[in-house]
Amino acid sequence: MNVRYFTNAEGEEMAVLPRADLESMTELADHATAISNYRSGKLPGLTPEETRSFIEAPSALAFWRRYRGFTQHSLSQATDIAQNYLSELENAKRTGSVEVWLKLSKALQLPVEELVEAQ
Repeated sequence: MNVRYFTNAEGEEMAVLPRADLESMTELADHATAISNYRSGKLPGLTPEETRSFIEAPSALAFWRRYRGFTQHSLSQATDIAQNYLSELENAKRTGSVEVWLKLSKALQLPVEELVEAQ
């Protein structure tokens, strides 16, 4: 890893590293978080078939909704979110507010970060 250290004008020690190294470290941290969530029971383990379904789903929200046994209609009722709005969220046509994602997270019993995909 090619890291350069320096001290900024405020006296704070800083480090600069290549983007590829940062992205690799981020992937490792994300993987460690996923393993921790699985081990603590926050996330269920997926079978190979479920993993394929997750990859093929239009979004994490669409996968987890189906995985938890909800239809769009039933999840929209459980969260007081309009079904067409939920469909737009699942298909990345809308982004949704923090409040909406928190309602969905609660109804699906998942950490909100499992539903919101990085852009």
